[in-house]
Amino acid sequence: MGLSKPFLDPVSETLPGPRNLITDVPGVSVGQTTIQDGVHNTGVTVIKPAPDNVFLNKLTAATHVINGFGKSTGLVQINELGTLETPIVLTNTFAVGTAQNALVKAMLADNPDIGNTTSTVNPVVMECNDGDINAIRDVHVTEADVLSTLDQTAETFEEGTVGAGVGMSCYDLKGGIGSASRVIDIDGQSFTMGALVLSNYGFLRDLNIYNVPVGAKLAADKAAQKQKEKGSIVTILATDIPFNERQLTRIAKRASVGITRTGAFIGNGSGEIVLAFSTANRIPHYPKTELTTHAAISDDKFDRYFRMTVAVVEEAVLSVLTHATTVTDRKGQPRLSLTDALDQYQTTYQDNDIARLQQQLGI
Repeated sequence: MGLSKPFLDPVSETLPGPRNLITDVPGVSVGQTTIQDGVHNTGVTVIKPAPDNVFLNKLTAATHVINGFGKSTGLVQINELGTLETPIVLTNTFAVGTAQNALVKAMLADNPDIGNTTSTVNPVVMECNDGDINAIRDVHVTEADVLSTLDQTAETFEEGTVGAGVGMSCYDLKGGIGSASRVIDIDGQSFTMGALVLSNYGFLRDLNIYNVPVGAKLAADKAAQKQKEKGSIVTILATDIPFNERQLTRIAKRASVGITRTGAFIGNGSGEIVLAFSTANRIPHYPKTELTTHAAISDDKFDRYFRMTVAVVEEAVLSVLTHATTVTDRKGQPRLSLTDALDQYQTTYQDNDIARLQQQLGI
């Protein structure tokens, strides 16, 4: 999925993967549970970084906190050890504890040695606040929701108003889940980077797409909804490029450029948190030798990987906006999708710039 008409940087060497999703990275899968009953609009999204046991064969990982207004779990140990050892669960803020308990139980079921003959486990749960659209105080997500999502991951998945993204907003429009990927050649071999975002941030008036001040146009329209800037964006970056944890930290930092390319300034109450992992160079929990050998990437040509990162993150955010559907918030007001907002705007104004943008985005 991703954008039906991806915008390709003429300077970049990369092209979208076959699905244009984070799951173009071999071994990565995504599962989602969507909860919508008229009052509760929330859900769970799970990213499995590999098909095998990631506790026994950990992945190199790093995180970067752009603005720390968030309640994620597991990031401290990742930053200390440079490894990821569980799937990643995304959900709403008040479901973090529930999701953590469920993830721990799933890991215990698969690994009888955890907490018995070996160490404990570091569950990773990340969140955004969907309280404008979801009755978040009801703490409606259950452990069963998380466990079933863990069991149903796949290489294809929906974007927009699904999973953890059901109740999220983006630039005062409907937000949610978005993804994109890019493929690059390294010494004659093909490698992939993918992004998945849970997007819940931004002022409408700041929204800028391909240098078109979309938000300013919509905000001037009486039909546009003007909300206070709050929320977050969680960004997951996956790759099979053999980056080490230091290099993954550098990659994670560049996600901020992709986020702000659409106009965001990263507000006080918006938590921007990035987790990046590589499926190369797996780290065994029970190593057979003390010395290990890993493939490595030279730093001197790293600019092209930074460009790649910016491209997948920006497109993932745009993919949220183009796939999301209009919903009703807790006050009974419509939270318009970008598609519906532009259609309404064009009914009145017939703006040529907006018409071209709709064509570019394929909406």
